[in-house]
Amino acid sequence: MNKELIINSTSTEVEIALLEDKLLVELNKEKSNNEYSVGDIYLGKIKKIMPGLNAAFVDVGYEKDAFLHYLDLGPQVQSLLKYMKVSQSGNSGNLSISDFQLEEDIQKTGKISQALKPNSNILVQIAKEPISTKGPRVTSEIAFAGRYLVLIPFSDKISVSQKIKSAEERNRLKRLITSIKPKNCGIIIRTVAENKLVADLDADLRSLYKRWETITLKLANAKPPQKIIGEIDRTSAILRDALNETFHSVVVNDPVLYEEIRAYIQKIVPEKVNIVKLHTSKVPIFEQYGVDKQIKNSFGKIVTIKSGTYLVIEHTEALHVIDINSGHRVNQDQNQETNALEVNLEAASEVARQLRLRDMGGIIVIDFIDLTQGLNRRKLFEKLRDEMKRDRAKHAILPPSKFGLVQITRQRVRPEMNVQILEKCPSCSGTGEIRPTVLLTDDIENNLGYLIREQNEKNLTLIVHPFVYAYLTEGCFNYRWKWWRKFGQRIKIQKQTSSHFLEYHFFNGNGDEIKM
Repeated sequence: MNKELIINSTSTEVEIALLEDKLLVELNKEKSNNEYSVGDIYLGKIKKIMPGLNAAFVDVGYEKDAFLHYLDLGPQVQSLLKYMKVSQSGNSGNLSISDFQLEEDIQKTGKISQALKPNSNILVQIAKEPISTKGPRVTSEIAFAGRYLVLIPFSDKISVSQKIKSAEERNRLKRLITSIKPKNCGIIIRTVAENKLVADLDADLRSLYKRWETITLKLANAKPPQKIIGEIDRTSAILRDALNETFHSVVVNDPVLYEEIRAYIQKIVPEKVNIVKLHTSKVPIFEQYGVDKQIKNSFGKIVTIKSGTYLVIEHTEALHVIDINSGHRVNQDQNQETNALEVNLEAASEVARQLRLRDMGGIIVIDFIDLTQGLNRRKLFEKLRDEMKRDRAKHAILPPSKFGLVQITRQRVRPEMNVQILEKCPSCSGTGEIRPTVLLTDDIENNLGYLIREQNEKNLTLIVHPFVYAYLTEGCFNYRWKWWRKFGQRIKIQKQTSSHFLEYHFFNGNGDEIKM
């Protein structure tokens, strides 16, 4: 399987598309002014203790206070609070977690009021971004994720990813980490650490430990609510977690981001640095790689598969519902059971893709076409489970019920990706009526005259639909020559397939759009 990362950077956001064998499977949008990211660490102030919920609300500077449940405190929360107190007392000196005396673990069945007090400070990490009307969910069990390891302060436990099956390799990794890890630091060994050298693991561990030391230094003068340290950006996080030998291309359209990504990959996987490419074509990057078309076809209530099968996706407050329909796909040579199985197996692949693409979380109920044979229901369950193995989000799948329903729970850490594919017509502005098409060239010409003669614009570029582009540029006496003679400067005309038929845009010499 070939994986590609296509990154479209604009002035307001960065769009990241993950393609597997040219098929869009993940879409992430990271706004340049985004306040929160999963993994960011804040010094917060406890505003309320809610004994009934066994939870606390913590002010981390957001409109809604963050939610901290007792089970998210972590067993070593008393050690964390003690460490914070020493760090902020001004007498921390050369405070080191390796020399720190840990407190006893709290009880799993304890009460929030026994561990925390109102108006006290606490160090928390964002576990889930704000969703709908809820504030972020946080945890005080701090963890730093690296490429090969996860560092957990105030713990001594070493865990190995369950995906590493070899007992010999698991023991080797445990021995290596035991020999190099700092005292009072727990370690989770990630799947990609399999067969790695001790030098690679040690470098990753040192990098993570340095982040903890940065927090220690910043805590001395920090006042809540304050962001102490941020998680790496979404692009780097995807590269860190997903980059492997199946990645063969990372394409980005921004020179600055291109250099940053090259530097990051040079640090984590030097041999992969040459897969990063800068997109310099005049064709928009998402259009060049077919991402725009896939986005338009993959979002919305109805999602059609090539064979004619289609999915109907509905969202409620409590869960997501997906209905599978065979459409016009019927094989006359097969019985109903065989047809239903083929449709369901094909739909299972698309369901797994949709969950990743839309980042749907919580409870998902899928209504597959009824199967009467237990063996076929088993085949469907195994197919869906295999397709979901590529999903990095934690999830659980239940076998089909006697009503043909499959239930999935999937980890929700950020708001669901929702792309509006139905657009207001730029020609009629939603009225259903447009100006006569014969006046289109007159409108363009009038706007050109205004921009050139009154606004003194130079090096203008006109973006139009391909049909309009052909009309303006074909023939001996095309509009390029006409406008050159009339305005005394050459007008660049470019086509864009995503434009509507009567849609046009002007761009200045710097590539910025001119709003008319």
